Amino acid sequence: MTFSVPSSLEAQLDELATHYPVKRSASLMFLHALQEHFGHITDEAIEWTARKLGLQPINVLELVTFYPMFRREKLGRTHVKVCRTLSCALAGSGELREHFCKKLGLDPHAHAPQTTPDGKFTVEFVECLADCGNAPVVLLNDDLLPKVSTAQADEIIAKGKGL
Repeated sequence: MTFSVPSSLEAQLDELATHYPVKRSASLMFLHALQEHFGHITDEAIEWTARKLGLQPINVLELVTFYPMFRREKLGRTHVKVCRTLSCALAGSGELREHFCKKLGLDPHAHAPQTTPDGKFTVEFVECLADCGNAPVVLLNDDLLPKVSTAQADEIIAKGKGL
């Protein structure tokens, strides 16, 4: 399979690169745009970015592996982010994440984001979601959910399985 960036996106990125005195400085913006379009950053996207910016692929890979906002694998259609910061941890977010994982057949002890084999769910522990007074907090795709219980987790799973 050949990696191909749509001409409209490539034109936007080419124009974006002109705003930086050194092409390399546009690396993060390129990666954000590619991830937004494709859903994750593949080896091919890394190589394409390196060619476009006159870099070695390792220079781009360093960014992708350093910054946690970049994904190497596609997310599930339902992305469950469970806050693990102090307030949420004290309110049971660890148990909540474990509940999600067990119900979805994922490893409750894994540290990295996990996606179900059917691609319907990705579950991950994340740092502060900035709603400490409503712990435990879950970010479900783009919706912030306060005081999530295991019963609500079951509802989220049931709804997501119907997608």
